[in-house]
Amino acid sequence: MKIIFIVLGIGLALLVLSFSVVNAHLVPLDYFIGKTEAPLALLLAITLAVGALVGVFAMLKTIMSLRLEIGKLRKTVKLSEKEIANLRSLPIKD
Repeated sequence: MKIIFIVLGIGLALLVLSFSVVNAHLVPLDYFIGKTEAPLALLLAITLAVGALVGVFAMLKTIMSLRLEIGKLRKTVKLSEKEIANLRSLPIKD
C-alpha cells in the first residue's frame, strides 16, 4: 500500500512539473495597488494554496466543536465503565 502512494506521489509530482514547464509564460497580474507579471503556473499554485487555507479556516469551527464533543463523550464512556465495574463487583442477591 505504501508503494502505491509513493508511485502516485511521484506521478503527481511529474504531472505538476510538466504542467509548470508547459505554462511557463508570463501573464499580467493587476491588483489594487499595482501591476506585475508572473508565470501562470506560479499564480495557479498561489491561488490553490490560498483556497486550501480558506477551506481550512472555514472548517476550523466545526473541527474544534467536534473535538470538544469527543472529549465530553470520552468522559461519559469513562463514567459508564466505572459504573459497570461497580455493578459487576456487587454480590448477586437471590
